Amino acid sequence: MKRILDFVLRKFIQTGSLRVTFSDGIVRAYRGPKPGLEAGLHLRTKQAEKALIINSGLAFGEEYMAGSIVPEGCTLETLLTVLMENINGHGHVFEEIEDRLRYVTRAWKTLNSLKSSRSNVAHHYDLNGALYDLFLDKDRQYSCAYFEREDMTLEEAQVAKKRHIAAKLRLDRPGLEVLDIGCGWGGMALTLAKDYGANVLGITLSREQLEVARQRAKDEGLENQVRFELIDYRNLHRQFDRIVSVGMFEHVGPPQFEIFFKQLRACLKSDGVALIHSIGRMDGPGTTNPWIQKYIFPGGYSPALSETLAAVERSGLWMTDCEVLRLHYARTLAEWRKRFDANRDKIVALYDDRFVRMFEFYLVGAELAFRVQGHMNFQLQLTRSIDAVPFTRDYMFECERESAGR
Repeated sequence: MKRILDFVLRKFIQTGSLRVTFSDGIVRAYRGPKPGLEAGLHLRTKQAEKALIINSGLAFGEEYMAGSIVPEGCTLETLLTVLMENINGHGHVFEEIEDRLRYVTRAWKTLNSLKSSRSNVAHHYDLNGALYDLFLDKDRQYSCAYFEREDMTLEEAQVAKKRHIAAKLRLDRPGLEVLDIGCGWGGMALTLAKDYGANVLGITLSREQLEVARQRAKDEGLENQVRFELIDYRNLHRQFDRIVSVGMFEHVGPPQFEIFFKQLRACLKSDGVALIHSIGRMDGPGTTNPWIQKYIFPGGYSPALSETLAAVERSGLWMTDCEVLRLHYARTLAEWRKRFDANRDKIVALYDDRFVRMFEFYLVGAELAFRVQGHMNFQLQLTRSIDAVPFTRDYMFECERESAGR
């Protein structure tokens, strides 16, 4: 197996260099023709060597969690940067075969029925709430922040994100009925009620998030303006003036894209406005990394704009605005990582070392997906009517400036 892996790595490393210590103590260096970072990797077991050949997309993360793969003479970030830069465009032959098989099977892996959607959400969002308090901002915004300035704190950038989205929703009068699909712990819904006078229904499939969101509404005296319910978006049968969804579309899955937007249209009043904020990819339809699929977001998929807009077109909705946020999520994840690292001992106490390595691998890999592998965020403003929003985009900037007190 070592001989096969040696052959694969010689072909695989084209950018930067990778020094590998095999399980028998032999050290090999692999250097590509293109300059780049230098990283080191220690494979502690023969099982780890075998796994990297058979199913590297899944095995690398699993062996890191088990402690069988460790960075050597570098950080995990540097190691993953070298590997991910070399995956771009020319993964080794076994990885390419695996990727093609993943694409063929991606439909059933992201089918996301009513039952499986609830289970998938619980897998990640029903974790101990104390975990999220240790690396998110105080409002528990678990999605891309919006860094208007270089010197912004995470808290400031998350406030700016909500303000940016509210401006696109055109909350031009109090009392508007707003639906928040995938409301998380309630931060967006509570902000729209408190700062913009909206009446909000927030829906989630996470019981943990539901309990927290309801308690927050009670604590802030907003129970008459904000309701939170455990409902799948496909089971709603009423209309709203505005619809917002932040960080939920990634859990819909390609087989449901058309269903999602047709349901969005059905729930939107004729003069209504919707805003969808999602992770996306700039290089066309793809697949979800199998390790992410198994351990972090079962049923999850980051959509390309091409496949998203095709579903929008079939729904009969107007896309009245589209914005791409390129590196905002990379910076958001970097801030989360700092806080996660600072609270490492507390998180080990909540779970164990294996869990910490899993979550660390997820946060580092996710940040690098935005820095070196073409991931981004997009925001789509959608309407049923051609004239539901003003003639130009000036109203967005004016609302945002006014809300920020500038």
